[in-house]
Amino acid sequence: MTIVLDTNVLVSSFLSPHGPPADTVRIALAGVVELVVDARILAEYRDVLTRPEFDFPPDKVEAFLHDFEALAEMVTPTPCGVSLPDEDDLPFLECAIAGQADYLVTGNPRHFPAPAREFVTVLSPREFMALFRPPGRSPKAVG
Repeated sequence: MTIVLDTNVLVSSFLSPHGPPADTVRIALAGVVELVVDARILAEYRDVLTRPEFDFPPDKVEAFLHDFEALAEMVTPTPCGVSLPDEDDLPFLECAIAGQADYLVTGNPRHFPAPAREFVTVLSPREFMALFRPPGRSPKAVG
């Protein structure tokens, strides 16, 4: 199974170590799923996770990004011709298409309307985690 993670999932996992976003990131870092990224997405991850307003520990961010980059497959997307409500989300859709991802996991599924969903299944972290565990069960901590 191949996925693309929207930046908001990573931010949520840093803000709260419990819950579907953090569980999704743990599964990804455990290598249970294949991650697909491109240079634009990696740059956005770094930019957002190092913003002063979040005050995430720099060593934790760097360790996370190092692990993430080591696991992820880099792709070179091409423009997909789909218009999105937030054009900043285009790299995630284009990367999902180029990497033939099964799922694009985002905290903002509404940012990917019907035309985008013709290319990839868009799920919230909660919906994605429902694929991995029965209700009420948490994945084991990784790391």
